[in-house]
Amino acid sequence: MIASDEAWFHRAPCGLIAVSLDGILTEANRTFLSWIGHPASDVIGRPFASLLDAGSRLFYETRHLQLIHLSEEVSEAVLTVVDSEGRSVPLLMSSTLDSDAQVVRSALFNASDRLRYESDLLVARRSAESSEARVRVLQEISSIFGVSASDEDVAQSFVDVARDAFHARHTAVLLFDDDGLILAAGTNPLKGKVGPVAELRYTARVTVVDQARAREEFPELAVAMKETRIAALSVTPLLADGRQLGVLVCFFGRRTDFDDQFFDLQQALGRQASQTLVRVRLERRLAYLALHDQLTGVANRELLQQNLDDAIAQATASGQPLSVLFLDIDDFKRINDEFGHAAGDGVLVELANRLQAGVRAGDVVGRIGGDEFVALCRGADAEAAASIAERILSTTRAPITVHNGVISASVSVGVSLYRPGESAPPSGEQLLIRADRAMYSSKDAGKDRFSFDSLPPA
Repeated sequence: MIASDEAWFHRAPCGLIAVSLDGILTEANRTFLSWIGHPASDVIGRPFASLLDAGSRLFYETRHLQLIHLSEEVSEAVLTVVDSEGRSVPLLMSSTLDSDAQVVRSALFNASDRLRYESDLLVARRSAESSEARVRVLQEISSIFGVSASDEDVAQSFVDVARDAFHARHTAVLLFDDDGLILAAGTNPLKGKVGPVAELRYTARVTVVDQARAREEFPELAVAMKETRIAALSVTPLLADGRQLGVLVCFFGRRTDFDDQFFDLQQALGRQASQTLVRVRLERRLAYLALHDQLTGVANRELLQQNLDDAIAQATASGQPLSVLFLDIDDFKRINDEFGHAAGDGVLVELANRLQAGVRAGDVVGRIGGDEFVALCRGADAEAAASIAERILSTTRAPITVHNGVISASVSVGVSLYRPGESAPPSGEQLLIRADRAMYSSKDAGKDRFSFDSLPPA
C-alpha cells in the first residue's frame, strides 16, 4: 500500500476493518480505533466479536457471518461495540467477502450522531405537528438523498427542496474543491458582483444577513444585494467531522423574518446533505480502490479485463485494430535484492507513471501482478504499436533515484495485434498469452526491446 492510500485508509471518515474467515480482526484503521479507545496492539489478533456487546455478539456470530458466507455481502447491519471505558458505541456495518484475500472487509459508520439526529428530528416533529409541510420536506429530502449517487445529485436535490421549502427566489449549493468554493447546483445571483459569500463561507451555523446587517458588516455584499434586489440571504454550512464541505445559500426577494422553525429546518437539511455527501464520496473512493492497483494506482486485473473485453467488442464492431502490450521489468529481482523491497516498490510506482506517460491519451495501463504491466491501445495498428513500444522503452531507460541510490531499469515488451476481418475475434486471455509470449521473445533477444507475437503484415 503506497503512502497516500495508507494515509487515506487511516484518515477515512468511517471505520475500516478486515476480519479473517474465522472471525479474527486482522486490520483496523485509526478512525475505528479512536472510537473504541484501544491501540491496534490490543485488538489486532483478537476475535472481532469480543469487542461487541452481548446482543450484537450473538447477532454477529449467528446471523452476520452466515449471511456473508451465503451472499458474500451484508449492508448496514446495526451493531454496538464497547469502548475501553465500557461505553456503548452504536455502529452501522457494511461487509463484503474478499475471496482472494480470504478476509471479510467492512466499513463501519458511527451511528451516534445519527441517533442524536433522529432524536432531534423526533423532537422537531413533535414541536411542529401543526406544520405538515415541514415534516414532508424532511421526508422528501431523506428519500431523495437515499438514491443520490454523486456530489452533483446531492447538490441538485438540496437546492430544489430548499427553494420550495423556504420560498426562496434562488438557491445555490457551493462545494469546496482545490480552487475554493465552486457552484455545484442552483443559481447564484451575486456571481461576478461579490466573492462566493466569502465573508460567510466558514460559518459553523446557519447565518442570515439582511440588507441592514450587510451595510454594517459586509459593505461589498450590501451593494451587490441592492443591485440584485435581494432583501436577505441565509447561509447553511455543510459540515462533516469538523470539516466544511460547502454551503447552501438561499436568496430572498422580500422575506426578512426568520423564526426558530426556519433555522431548525435548515440545520436539519444541512446535516442530511452533509451525511449524504460523505457517503457518496466514500462509496466513490471504495469503488475506485476496488478496480485499481493499490500500489501504483493503475488499473488492476479486474478493471483491465473489463476494458480488454470491451476493446475487443469495439474493435470487432468498428473494424479498427487493437494492440495489447505486455511489459515486464528486466532483472527486477536484482533490484529488490540490491536496493530492498521498498525501493522496488518505488520503481514499480515510477515505471507505472512512465508507462502512462508513454502511451496515448485514452490507452489503458494496468498491473496484472508482480512486475508485469499491460497496455491496451485501441485503434493501434502495427506501426502505431511499434511507436508506442519505442516510446515506452525510451522513457523507462531514464535512471530512477531511490533513497539509497540510483537504479537503471528497463522493460521487455511483447505486442499482440487483433486485426478484425483477418481472424475470428480472440478472447482477452488469448491476446494476453500472445503478448506474453512475445515479451519472452524480447527477453531472449537481449531485453530492453519489443517484439510482435507474429510478424506484422508488410
